[in-house]
Amino acid sequence: MSDFNIRDTYLQFLAEDPEMTMPIAAIESLVAMIRQKQPQTSSELLNLVKSNIDDLKAQISNSISLSAGCDLFMRFVLKNINLYNDWGSCRSNLVENGELFVQRAKESRAKLAKLGVRFIDDDDCILVHSYSRSVLQLLREAKANLIRFRVMVTESRPTGEGYRMAKALKAYDIPAEVIVDTAVGFVIHSVDKIFVGAEGVAESGGIINHIGSYQIGCLAKINHKPFYVAAESHKFVRMFPTAPNDLPASVQNDQDRSQCCDANEADMLTTYTTDYTPDEYVTALITDLGVLTPSAVSEELIKVWYD
Repeated sequence: MSDFNIRDTYLQFLAEDPEMTMPIAAIESLVAMIRQKQPQTSSELLNLVKSNIDDLKAQISNSISLSAGCDLFMRFVLKNINLYNDWGSCRSNLVENGELFVQRAKESRAKLAKLGVRFIDDDDCILVHSYSRSVLQLLREAKANLIRFRVMVTESRPTGEGYRMAKALKAYDIPAEVIVDTAVGFVIHSVDKIFVGAEGVAESGGIINHIGSYQIGCLAKINHKPFYVAAESHKFVRMFPTAPNDLPASVQNDQDRSQCCDANEADMLTTYTTDYTPDEYVTALITDLGVLTPSAVSEELIKVWYD
C-alpha cells in the first residue's frame, strides 16, 4: 500500500476545486485517508485520524479554518464508531457517511445565500471586505432576485483579495468598485450595510477573518451600520479569543512583502493576514442553520459536541 500524504491530498482537493473551502478540503482528505489506509480496528482508526489531523494542522499555515473541519470530522468519527457490531460495515459506513457529510457541507453556501438575501434591498450600497465565497454567493442570489444594488470592495491588503472579489462580482454584472482600505472611514456614511465572510467563527460569536475586519466592525458600530457575517456552520471553531490580536501571527513571506513596498521598506514590514472581530460588533451571522445572533454560536457548538 502506498504512503498517504495528508498535506498533498488536501492541497490537491483545493487545487481541483477553487470553490472548495479549507474545512471541506480537510474533511475530504480525512475520508480519503480512511478509504486508502483501511484501518483494521477502531483504535487504529482513531490513531490514524488524530495523527493525520495533527500533521495537517502543523503543515498548513493559518490553519484556523481547516481546524474547524478537522474537529468536526473527529467528532463525527467518535459519534459513529460504536454504532456497528461488524468492523467492516463500520469502516465502510464511516466513509459513506463522511462523503454524505461533505456533500451536505458543500450545499450549505447555497442555503445561507437563500436565507440571507432578505437583508439586501433595492438601491443598497454594500461594503464588502476581501474575497468571500459565501458573500459572493449571497450577492449573486440577490442579483438573481432582481434586487438592484451596488458594492464597494476594500482592496484588502496585503493579499489584494478585494480585486479578486470585484472581478467576480462584475462577472455576474453586479456593479462593484474597489476602494483602498484606508478609505473605509471616508465612505462609511454612504454605505447602507456591510457583509463579510469568515475563516472561522469563535465560540463567542466573534469572527476570525482577513485583516482589517475588526476596524471595519468598529467603524460600522460607531456609525450605526449593520455588520453581517456570511459563514457556513462548518466554520464554527472551538476557540475563544479575548482580543483582536489573540491569534497565531500569520506573517507573509519576503516575496509577498516586497510586492507592496521597496526592498529597504520590506525589511521593516510585518504583514498580518487575519484578525479577530469580537461579537459585540457583529449584527447577525447568516448561516446554513439560519440567521443567528452571536450568542447562539456557542449553543450550536454544544449541540455538535455534547448531544
